[in-house]
Amino acid sequence: MEPTLINDLGDELYRALVSREAVEPLTNRHPDITIEDAYRIQQRMISHRLDKGEKVVGKKIGVTSKAVMSMLGVGQPDFGYMLDGMAYPEGQAIDSKTLIQPKAEGEIAFVLKRDVMGPGVTAAEILAATEGVMVCFEIVDSRIRDWKIRIQDTVADNASCGGFVLGSSLIDVRQADLITCGMVLEKNGEVVVTGAGAATMNSPVNAMVWLANTLGRLGIPLKAGEVVLSGALGAMVPVGAGDQLRVSIGGLGSCAIRFA
Repeated sequence: MEPTLINDLGDELYRALVSREAVEPLTNRHPDITIEDAYRIQQRMISHRLDKGEKVVGKKIGVTSKAVMSMLGVGQPDFGYMLDGMAYPEGQAIDSKTLIQPKAEGEIAFVLKRDVMGPGVTAAEILAATEGVMVCFEIVDSRIRDWKIRIQDTVADNASCGGFVLGSSLIDVRQADLITCGMVLEKNGEVVVTGAGAATMNSPVNAMVWLANTLGRLGIPLKAGEVVLSGALGAMVPVGAGDQLRVSIGGLGSCAIRFA
């Protein structure tokens, strides 16, 4: 794909973010777009936010479940960038009008205490570099109309990230069972999703290993102090004004969000 078109599509997605008006799927208009093209579009989109003064505070991993991989026709996850402008404090009402078509996912966030640089990173090295893990919500939001996405669409759209909310407890990763831990997600007092750590590539640590090695091949490190959202433990939940959600993960605690 020509660099001019890469830039045009990245600019279009940024305008969609700012105007909160979704656009037609990129893959409908450019069926030959590759995943590599999509990551270059993602970089262009993110560059506008960085130019406005936002800073990278971490990464997110998406498409970590077999069901979603099958739906999108791929055999690997994707990643996007977490910026400080995407962070919402727990307890603060999130204005749903600042989003387009939001959904919420319960996840485990890793907080890093040292740099990690792939390729060749192992699970043991990820655990050694992790200060702790936290329960979190990712608020996913697509700038692609009606969520009609293929993998190239979501990658270009910064892995469909809208924002995130971290819980208040940081748990020593050595004290957490990240595979069998159960998740319960409630919406307006009703349980709507259940899941477990194993839903994320059999373990969220596996997702972290994938990310570190994928970024390493691109010359990008995971940095000390960064937060990495390791992937959903269950299905996405549509949200809107007036909704209140709580996610609880066994041994890790809980996190609550509300939308105005």
